[in-house]
Amino acid sequence: MTIKVILVDDHQIVRHGLRTLLELEPDMKVVAEADNGRTALNLVQELAPEVVIMDISMPGLNGIEATRQIVSGVPQVKVIALSMHSDSSYVLNMLKAGASGYLLKDCALEELVKAVHTVVNNKTYLSPGISDIVIKDFIGGWAGSGASAFAVLTPREREVLQLITEGKTTNQIADCLCVSIKTVEAHRKQVMNKLGIHSVAELTKYAIRQGLTSLES
Repeated sequence: MTIKVILVDDHQIVRHGLRTLLELEPDMKVVAEADNGRTALNLVQELAPEVVIMDISMPGLNGIEATRQIVSGVPQVKVIALSMHSDSSYVLNMLKAGASGYLLKDCALEELVKAVHTVVNNKTYLSPGISDIVIKDFIGGWAGSGASAFAVLTPREREVLQLITEGKTTNQIADCLCVSIKTVEAHRKQVMNKLGIHSVAELTKYAIRQGLTSLES
């Protein structure tokens, strides 16, 4: 069986490198690339890949939220996070969103290939350093779980929060999400009330800690 893969990363050079390496594998084919989570959702629906290799920090729709929507809508698709972030908030939010694997971008190609084969066989793959993070948080309890954006906010509120922290205006957010300006304003108010945060600067700090956006995206 040929494993169809979609690559999702906002850096073209990363996607190009991954495509070149993965297509050396006789049983893998990269069928599409995306530079943001929203495009990835459309490609998954259209192409029905076995595996999506997903970056986390991307503009418009981050990898965590895109993973949640992919797994919810097309549960047979396996998502592997390939990220520069090893912080527990990123790792645990990605796994809670439904990712089947998590690797760091400094991993060897052989490890990525192994991860693809592992998740296709309905198993979870975590690189050794990531396994340590998950085990420690499981044993000690995830201190931030109660205040997690993924526990407090709805999916649409998280999307609005990300777009706010990326500097989008209310009109731009409304256009991006295909909703009215009043709806965006209502979501913004709900986000601020739920989080007890009432400035864009503090919202941005919160979103970065939660993995919804980053200074690099």
